[in-house]
Parts: sequence; C-alpha cells; structure tokens
Amino acid sequence: MDSMLEYEFRDMYVPRGVSRTAATRLLTEHAEYGHWELDRLRLYPDGSRRVRLRRRIIRQVRATW
Repeated sequence: MDSMLEYEFRDMYVPRGVSRTAATRLLTEHAEYGHWELDRLRLYPDGSRRVRLRRRIIRQVRATW
C-alpha cells in the first residue's frame, strides 16, 4: 500500500472590492461544505487575492480474492 497523499486543487480569485470578512466567509463555506483547506494565499498590492485550495483524494482499494 502506497502512503503517498494525492490532492485536488482549486484556484480562486477574490477581487479587490471584496472585504476581508466576506473573503473569510467565502473560504470558510468552501472548507465546511466542500472539505477544502487553504493551500496558498497571495495578496496583491491592489488588494486582490489569489487563493489556492486543496483537498485529499481518497481512492478505494479494490480487493481481489
């Protein structure tokens, strides 16, 4: 059994007009309902944000008897 973890990624863009509270709420909803976790967040000088979320891919192992 290989113990390598595999992840699925989702990139999101949050425009500069979105408040910090609204951005937090958006990411919290993705975390709670989609099982996503924050992988990377980049804040640009103009106030926009580029966010990368990730979640584990769980593969079922087929048993051969």
